[in-house]
Amino acid sequence: MRLTPILPLAAVLLASSTLVSFAEPVFNRIASFPVASNLPEGTDPASETSAEIITASKDGRTLVYSDSPNGGIGFIDISDARAPKAGGYLAIDGEPTSVAVAGDTVLVGFRTSDSKTEPAGQLGAVSLATKTMGATCDLGGQPDSVAVSPDGTLAAVAIENERDEDLNDGALPQMPAGFVVILPLQDGTPDCAGARRVEMTGLATIAPEDPEPEFVAFNARNELAVTLQENNHIVLIDGASAAVTGHFSAGTVALEGVDAKDDGRLAFVDSIEARPREPDAIKWLGTDRLVIANEGDWKGGTRGFTVFNRDGSVASESGPSLEMQAALAGHYPDKRSDAKGIEPEGLEVAAFGGETLIFVLAERASLVGVYRDTGAEPQLLQILPSGISPEGAVAIPARNLLATANEADLVEDGAARSHVMLYERAEGVPAYPQIVSTMKDGMPIGFGALSGLAADPQTPGLLYAVSDSVYGAAPTLFTIDATTKPARIVAARPVTDKGEAAAHLDLEGLTPDGAGGAWLASEGRTDKDVPHQLVHVDATGAVTETVAFPPALLEGETRFGAEGIAMIGDRLWVAIQRPWKNDPANQTKLVSYDPKTKEWGAVLYPLDAAEGEGAWTGLSEITVHGDHAYFIERDNQIGAAARLKAITRVALAELTPAPLGGPLPVVAKETVRDLLPDLKAQTQGYVVDKVEGFAIDGTGTGYVVTDNDGVDDSSGETLFFSIGRVDGAAASLTK
Repeated sequence: MRLTPILPLAAVLLASSTLVSFAEPVFNRIASFPVASNLPEGTDPASETSAEIITASKDGRTLVYSDSPNGGIGFIDISDARAPKAGGYLAIDGEPTSVAVAGDTVLVGFRTSDSKTEPAGQLGAVSLATKTMGATCDLGGQPDSVAVSPDGTLAAVAIENERDEDLNDGALPQMPAGFVVILPLQDGTPDCAGARRVEMTGLATIAPEDPEPEFVAFNARNELAVTLQENNHIVLIDGASAAVTGHFSAGTVALEGVDAKDDGRLAFVDSIEARPREPDAIKWLGTDRLVIANEGDWKGGTRGFTVFNRDGSVASESGPSLEMQAALAGHYPDKRSDAKGIEPEGLEVAAFGGETLIFVLAERASLVGVYRDTGAEPQLLQILPSGISPEGAVAIPARNLLATANEADLVEDGAARSHVMLYERAEGVPAYPQIVSTMKDGMPIGFGALSGLAADPQTPGLLYAVSDSVYGAAPTLFTIDATTKPARIVAARPVTDKGEAAAHLDLEGLTPDGAGGAWLASEGRTDKDVPHQLVHVDATGAVTETVAFPPALLEGETRFGAEGIAMIGDRLWVAIQRPWKNDPANQTKLVSYDPKTKEWGAVLYPLDAAEGEGAWTGLSEITVHGDHAYFIERDNQIGAAARLKAITRVALAELTPAPLGGPLPVVAKETVRDLLPDLKAQTQGYVVDKVEGFAIDGTGTGYVVTDNDGVDDSSGETLFFSIGRVDGAAASLTK
């Protein structure tokens, strides 16, 4: 018997895929550069850093990014794009907000005052050769975006003079008003005396006395397009004369079929009444059209991107389509549902192979949508994984490269650092996404935080997964067809109790019961009213039995409980993630339970010692194949700090449980595969921490899945890959 999909597998696959059909060539990530590795000598490596806005030298061999929290700009040597190197760092006497290359010079906009009522800032010229600051120009306000005209004769700076979001709920007006500064350039150096200030008061319907320019972009005619984000307006300026030549409202959009609630559910069934687009980034498509990213910063934005004709008429509106693609790839950020959704913020436009491509950066979904400009509706080509919160991008068509700057640095949480990601366009197939969901009733099956994996006992390549407490309001069982690339989630069954979504569960593992249902392991966290327990569900996902952990087991409990479950003979075996208070150091329990006799027992599993400050090691999975139980043993470290991500195994003959409350035998383990090389190969260096699912199907093929934490403080990437056959000796698994 198997866990029953909601729909027949073939029918789902035929009706499912709105993810695009890929054609060669494609973009694939080739390198990940942690910007903390570029800190000046003597700087605390735990200092917060950020790569926010990024630009490239004219030869395409050096990247330059703004680092606002650390107060400087960083350089990356990408002569070998697959092996980027730290290229130096320049501290700025202020807070850099944007960078743009002009010839052999990097123009840096930076704030020199944190005052909202008396803003100040400068534009500095930095030599790419010497990495030293030359001339600086007083801008008369707080700069945001910087742009250089294609012919290199002009620079433009958006002086936002941003509002105080804590003052009157952020409502406008909040003076002083913003404006744009246009400066002549001579061999990349700005002519401060020739600077012209372009006022834009009186143009927008929303707070016309307080324009807040956000982003600037030139076209080939040296015309400048400017977004006034909070004012929901777009302004066109002639660069030569510094005269406003046109302006129009960015308008409003009403949305249908979106997830508009932060409620622990991924349900794309809501409607949003018409709201302002509130554009952030803007780019020209030739000289007659413009594309904007509708991030929103006040009233929420419209969560997509729009192409305008230069007269202000709408040429194309994406609506929620990019959000749907994010959901299909497991990148939908539920915690942003009631605000900005995936939050499109950054844009890049460039010509590759004779085609104009549009790159849309979704900050909260941590992905990039690659579109072909067709002159009508843009055509989605790919979804690219990024680091956390992609803010800026630069294309280098001469080298078939794209670079993204990902601003979030979670060093205080011991998590992912800010990264610059590099992608190359070449013939091949997309390496990502590795697992996608399919459509049901016209909407994507939302998924994320896949924390446990199990194989169907009868059908090769048919797997099941569970989501953890990130979606605590809607615990779900997923059916996966692993025979396709990417693998596909073809059905989802909510776990229900008496007809309602089962509450107080933190599902971390599952195992088929042989009768169409499954046993589930709930990790438990008693300080949050989530008990440590086992749960049995029938083929529909309905709870038929719950089994609380016995007092003899709970005596030393911590929140790091059950992380995997497997049926071995008549007994259930549960992997406890980390040692509890009554366990010896570096040993955790494998707990057994007999559903018929209700007997409990346990053995001890020896964990490798953790390496690094704040590091711990634990178990994330248990599965059975042949004469062995297989485990995922891992540390909690990410990126370069990761030391242990491995598959181990224990002979079934070792699993002889002793009664709880007394001495427990220690099993002998064997490491059969180091997963670090696999993880680095999947991501080109960016090692994720939560390898949480492992299953072996009836053919002996092993599958690995990672937990993306529901895209909360995570890159959102779900890795799903096969390690091939696991039959035979351990040496056959080890790379």
